Amino acid sequence: MTGPAPSPVRGIVDLSHPLDDGTPVYPGDPVARFTPATTIGEHGYNVLHVRMGSQTGTHVDAPYHFLEDGARIDELSLDLFLCPAVMADVRGKAPHQAITWADLAPVADRLSPGRMLVLHTGWDAHWGTDAYFDHPFLDGDAAERVVAAGVRTVALDALSLDETVLGGEPAAGFPAHLAVLGAGGVIVENLRGLDAVRSAEPLVSVLPLRIAGADGAPVRAIAFDVGP
Repeated sequence: MTGPAPSPVRGIVDLSHPLDDGTPVYPGDPVARFTPATTIGEHGYNVLHVRMGSQTGTHVDAPYHFLEDGARIDELSLDLFLCPAVMADVRGKAPHQAITWADLAPVADRLSPGRMLVLHTGWDAHWGTDAYFDHPFLDGDAAERVVAAGVRTVALDALSLDETVLGGEPAAGFPAHLAVLGAGGVIVENLRGLDAVRSAEPLVSVLPLRIAGADGAPVRAIAFDVGP
């Protein structure tokens, strides 16, 4: 008698930040607030009152986030949120420095339809500090080339795929968002813990809450290390 086939999953890595009242948000977005609605002591059961924006914490942007006629989060194929990922190590970038197509050259030949591109900036180390807003970002040309390769899900461990400028919009606008979302794709922001992922191409789940008509939603992002 033979036993079950060994699982191809070697480990599971949580890529999500905890949500609490101190969760950093994009400038101008609603801050998160979590307060008891009921308690066991007073009501016999606990219920938490959750108040936050759709783009809070580790989350996914739907096309509707930037495009009036874009698909809402509940209208998108689940294939966008569960797929093998190509990990691009772009650590070492300076604050506000662009991630270019040249930076993606080591993984460019693996970018294809059905793959998720994950940009490992290492910027999650600054979570909860002012420096978190000074993250590197994907430039418009690189975003266009990623989309041209067939990729429709782009993720990173920073606040935004485009540059963040406190007190105003970035001078270049939001070219990376428009390239990915304009192609019907999705963007995952505020990942964490990518240095714990061992596979070069892990299976990554970023399944969002099914909020009807929303521009985006929080996710519990998970990487499954796969391989022999």
